Amino acid sequence: MSIGAISPSSTPQPPARSEPPAQAPASPETKKTTTSPSSTTQLSSEALALIDKLKSRDLEVRQHEQAHLAAAGGLATSGASFTYQRGPNGVNYAIGGEVNIDTSPGATPEETIQRARTIEAAALAPAEPSGPDRAVAAQAQQMEIKARSELAQQAYKGEPAAKPSLDTYA
Repeated sequence: MSIGAISPSSTPQPPARSEPPAQAPASPETKKTTTSPSSTTQLSSEALALIDKLKSRDLEVRQHEQAHLAAAGGLATSGASFTYQRGPNGVNYAIGGEVNIDTSPGATPEETIQRARTIEAAALAPAEPSGPDRAVAAQAQQMEIKARSELAQQAYKGEPAAKPSLDTYA
């Protein structure tokens, strides 16, 4: 299961392509020279505004996924993976991402409860959890409820693993 798939920005953007889109010639008033690592290009004010939006989105996405990773701890099965969009300057910017985590139950109901709590915390770790993040958190809550039910059944049946012990030789 993966968490952190944040939805793309509200402004529809084309996905990353191998070549930057062709740009219409801009009037001298709207041109600005910027230096990229590979070359110097002429970018319009609209292109510069898009680059600013992409930079902002990239930062937001990376912080979002880092929050998932930090909270997932040992349950993270991979680092963050990202979906990119190439900006008019030829640079790829992260516009979406996800972190894969292990959502399998534990060996015991107690372990499953702890894992479910960690999964829920990881899903809700970002400042603004996405819809898929909230869905993963809800699944983790169900996982915890099921494990608690198993504990209650064990206690009801009187299974030794569920009985509290009392040391009478103290």
